[in-house]
Amino acid sequence: MSTSQTVTSQPWLIQGGMGVGVSGWRLARAVARTGQLGVVSGTALDTLVIRVLQSGDPGGHVRRALAAFPVPELAEAVRQRYFVEGGIGDNERFLATPRMRADETCPARLLTVVSNFCEVWLAKEGHSGPVGVNYLEKVQLATVPAMFGAIMAGVDYVLVGAGIPAQIPALATGLARRQHVTAQISVEGDDQPWQQHFDPASVLRGSEVGELRRPDVLAIVSLPALASYLNRSEEIRPDGFVVEGHRAGGHSAPPRGPLSLDTSGDPVYGPRDNPDFAKMTALGLPFWIAGGQCGPELLAQARAAGAAGVQLGSIFALCEESGLDPQLRRELIERRLRSELTVRNDPAASPTAFPFKVADLPGTLSDPAVSAARRRVCDLGYLRTPYRTERGAIGYRCPAEPSQAYVRKGGSLAQTEAKQCLCNGLLATIGLGQRRPRSTVELPIVTIGQDLDFLPRISPDGVLYSAASVVRWMSTGLVPG
Repeated sequence: MSTSQTVTSQPWLIQGGMGVGVSGWRLARAVARTGQLGVVSGTALDTLVIRVLQSGDPGGHVRRALAAFPVPELAEAVRQRYFVEGGIGDNERFLATPRMRADETCPARLLTVVSNFCEVWLAKEGHSGPVGVNYLEKVQLATVPAMFGAIMAGVDYVLVGAGIPAQIPALATGLARRQHVTAQISVEGDDQPWQQHFDPASVLRGSEVGELRRPDVLAIVSLPALASYLNRSEEIRPDGFVVEGHRAGGHSAPPRGPLSLDTSGDPVYGPRDNPDFAKMTALGLPFWIAGGQCGPELLAQARAAGAAGVQLGSIFALCEESGLDPQLRRELIERRLRSELTVRNDPAASPTAFPFKVADLPGTLSDPAVSAARRRVCDLGYLRTPYRTERGAIGYRCPAEPSQAYVRKGGSLAQTEAKQCLCNGLLATIGLGQRRPRSTVELPIVTIGQDLDFLPRISPDGVLYSAASVVRWMSTGLVPG
């Protein structure tokens, strides 16, 4: 099959929206050019974009996207504030990113809109293939402005996981119509959610913008029970599902029932955690299977089970267009080919309380000694949880922040144990780690799936491969008819 195939209304392959910048615009564009669904990660795009600008914006790509933004004065304000010709010095800190707050005047909102526009616009540049964006339900404060920026850039799909994305379909409809929308934000200590209001007119400022198209919404679920819940009414019904198994990279759903760990410290999953694909088929909406689905024969099995296709992450995380730091990518490949790579499903590392896959690599935060030596700091705050303070205001806390600060905000000391700062660690994984005093730089935390058996098949000698070659290989599993 040629990778220049005609785009159909329904892809048989979805490239996963991995990490912070691992699924960047280069990777998503490479996959979309084959006619399959290329996906950018929508997490922390404001920090990613401004750090690229402060690094000199090699190739001028971000500035090219800013020039296409429909509100020129907003784009120019971002360029003027953050672009540094030739890049900042090796020992200079990146400027702080404005943190999202429960405040309609929060400056992070506009930067989030602009940065999501830029990433999606670059992924869609120069072809007609489908492009999606992946968001975490956990990062609720940023979702609405982020999604509006992506919709302004013409995103085709919005994928949302790590929670129950019941609000997303209606929000996508309202934003595409440029209507005032209200999102429900969970606040610890409150019986009722806080209402986040967003008016697209506050961004557009009277600028002439053409018709916006509503993207399809895909909910990432682990079991048919959640899919059935979301399918019960038109208001919360997505356009399809990604059914993600627990061996997929990044965050995964915890096991059903009491948590127990195996000898490696990984959560133990049982038969109740295996999705019933007949029940998924009965819902009548398209679904894709994710987690351990890399191989042409697995694509054929998925389609035989009623799925539209599969979602793949790890194989794309290790291809040449991935945003993963090249040295880390090389080490992952070489260690796996030597059967020396361990990927743990750590139940404690993530501040979200979801199990999180961590690759054991020397010099990264997977090493307990390296992690213990890192000074705890929370200066990005994407995984902060809103809570109600004693004075009635909304505060923010994260179990990966300094323990004393977390406890002072009403959190439990036990909740901070073994927690990793994924915000800083994942940015370091794509080479954009913050520079700290005494010439130190934030160290990476590397996430990848636990099924890497595809590597000896697609790259037995460890030779770097392209995203297009992955699509060609997988396409041999398509069953006619």
